[in-house]
Amino acid sequence: MNDPNFWSDLEKSQRINKEIKYLKTRIGRYQNLKTRIEDTEALIELSMEEGDSSFLEEIEHETRKLEKDVEVLRLETLLSEPYDSNNAIISIHAGAGGTEAMDWASLLLRMYTRWCEGKGYDVETLDLLPGEEAGVKSVTLGISGPNAYGYLKSEKGVHRLVRISPFDSSGRRHTSFASLDVMPELDNDIELDIRSEDLKIDTYRAGGAGGQHVNKTESAVRITHIPTGIVVQCQNERSQIQNRETAMKVLRARILAHKEAETQKEMEEMKGEMKKIEWGSQIRSYVFHPYSMVKDHRTNEEMGNIQAVMDGELDPFINAYLQMMA
Repeated sequence: MNDPNFWSDLEKSQRINKEIKYLKTRIGRYQNLKTRIEDTEALIELSMEEGDSSFLEEIEHETRKLEKDVEVLRLETLLSEPYDSNNAIISIHAGAGGTEAMDWASLLLRMYTRWCEGKGYDVETLDLLPGEEAGVKSVTLGISGPNAYGYLKSEKGVHRLVRISPFDSSGRRHTSFASLDVMPELDNDIELDIRSEDLKIDTYRAGGAGGQHVNKTESAVRITHIPTGIVVQCQNERSQIQNRETAMKVLRARILAHKEAETQKEMEEMKGEMKKIEWGSQIRSYVFHPYSMVKDHRTNEEMGNIQAVMDGELDPFINAYLQMMA
């Protein structure tokens, strides 16, 4: 059992079984859709042959469901990038603006949590730094579920809020920003050159907001990758070992994202083009006042029901992005 090859083979076997299960599920969904379409066509023919309109309501209801389910399956076929099927790690950071920006970050945290719940995804808080008065300064979440990264990668960027601030006694309109970083969770067999001598590991005491319980042991972990300057930290687990493992998982994902960004920049320079890295630019505006509108500036997708969006109704924006990229 101490043979490292045994554990490596076991992980590969588990990953292959997971992939087989996922593919079988997709094939099963396709076959189910095919059968439902054939049954609906037969019902339409029967209705027309007998001149019986009593089937119309059932036909219309099933047709609407089929259209929605076919669109979901079609969009999944657009997820063809190497890490699209992976779990995701997302980090939300409040921008400049103090309490207003930190409250906006907490609203985004709620929005993405609601979206994940609707998809049946598991959400784990890996690290959270609360604001002094309200909201959060930053939060990192692990999102587990089929194609989590493939869908959430469309959300990477700066999100802009315009509203009457609840923290302004004069009732003035404020503009706030928060950034969202999205990375795929990597399998352990993906090789990344992370040398132990390139890591600076610090431990400290974890604690809650507002002077709540503070651990008596230094269980919180901060890891700095010296060559890239990437810093990750985790304090949500009970033990230092667990926090270190979680921090390393986030670090691996961030180093991969850093390498991909460098490769993209080199390719653009070779083509004589210089574009902003997407996650560094404003991608979407959420306007609460003087009108209600959410607009994605990349796809021009708009939605007037801003409360539905804040409750997790993000699929129209995600779908529009995937279609644009395809």
